Amino acid sequence: MTRLRILSALPMLALLAACGDSSQQTPDQIGANPVLPEPQQDILPSMAIAEPADWNGATPSVPEGFTVTRLAGDLLGPRRILALPNGDILVAETSGGKEPIARPKDLIAGIIKGMGKSAVPGGNRITLLRDTNGDGQPDLRTVLVEGLKSPYDMVFVDNALYVANTDSIVRFPLTPGETEITDPGTIITELPAGEINHHWTKAMALSADGTKLFVGIGSNSNITERGMDAERDRALVWQVDRRTGEHRAFATGLRNPSGLAVNPTTGQLWAVVNERDELGPNLVPDYLTSVQDGAFYGWPFSYWGQHIDPRVHPQNPDLVLRAVMPDYSLGSHVAPLGIAFSSGGAFGDGVFVGEHGSWNRTDFAGYKVVFIPFSGGKPAGDPVDFVTGFLDGEGHARGRPVGVALDTTGALLIADDLSNTIWRVSRAPGS
Repeated sequence: MTRLRILSALPMLALLAACGDSSQQTPDQIGANPVLPEPQQDILPSMAIAEPADWNGATPSVPEGFTVTRLAGDLLGPRRILALPNGDILVAETSGGKEPIARPKDLIAGIIKGMGKSAVPGGNRITLLRDTNGDGQPDLRTVLVEGLKSPYDMVFVDNALYVANTDSIVRFPLTPGETEITDPGTIITELPAGEINHHWTKAMALSADGTKLFVGIGSNSNITERGMDAERDRALVWQVDRRTGEHRAFATGLRNPSGLAVNPTTGQLWAVVNERDELGPNLVPDYLTSVQDGAFYGWPFSYWGQHIDPRVHPQNPDLVLRAVMPDYSLGSHVAPLGIAFSSGGAFGDGVFVGEHGSWNRTDFAGYKVVFIPFSGGKPAGDPVDFVTGFLDGEGHARGRPVGVALDTTGALLIADDLSNTIWRVSRAPGS
């Protein structure tokens, strides 16, 4: 079927996908004990994407007592944000690679998901923003390093910038205050990529003692449709010695650990994980979880502990018995991509999660930044819809949040890869 014929058929395909879709997300899908319906397998899964729209001078919505401003615009696919000790802000820009096609429905889903993406090509670079007078607006903007290969995440430690490209971790010397990197960088370790690189994003975080890097490596498929050989060293978190590049599997069975962060209070690694699709609009919940050394989290054989995925053959009962249940459900298909811890300050103790937004539903989910309060190192309450308005009143997407980070003043920064913007949320004056 040609691309033109596929596009002309999309309205009917969307109608077929929506049949029987009771996808209205309810609160019982959120938290430590989500309600899980029976798996639902259709010829075509429920599919819908929020078509792009302009902000037209509007900004996202934030709670009373806070204000949101546009820190930077006209970027080239902003994905992740890093605040350096001197206050400079680094933005990794890329649009990633193309999704490989294993089945006819992959082609259809790819076209639908593509409708919700920016038409701007990715920059494959890191941009530096500097606010020298403290007014919350950068007065210097420059390209720090370019010519990268789908850079997604960054770590700064010991005057070195570590960049997680899609296929390697590269270390660049960097002293805060410098505005350009000319050193070609040193490859610390190669990362699983190759011709099939279904989840190209490589999330990264620094261990509490500063000696290791944690790297999230997503699966090469939704549910092993390319065979298990394609999943070697996938769907897991690596622990990497940042000096030698030696690595090992730290935790496995995580379909796509798309955001990693270490809780600054406890030193525990946490992840947001994009779970599998095509089991219905209310399966499987994406989640926030602590990542335990040596733990197995279910993919592909089971989800949310020991719930068997009926599509996987042969099964592995012994491994399923070991499957760890995640800490906190974020809801099905919200697509969490960003995670940042807050410790006190303007926001209190908790974690921000950037939810990029659903495609495997006809009622949209995600498209917002939520805040989950923490107590005693664990989630302790309902999520707060902290930054919203990415969907307009007509169901169009003006933006889609990806990475979240706190700058050195304690303000929240949000990468929006649809409008190619960095948003900044801070306490309103006098509040």
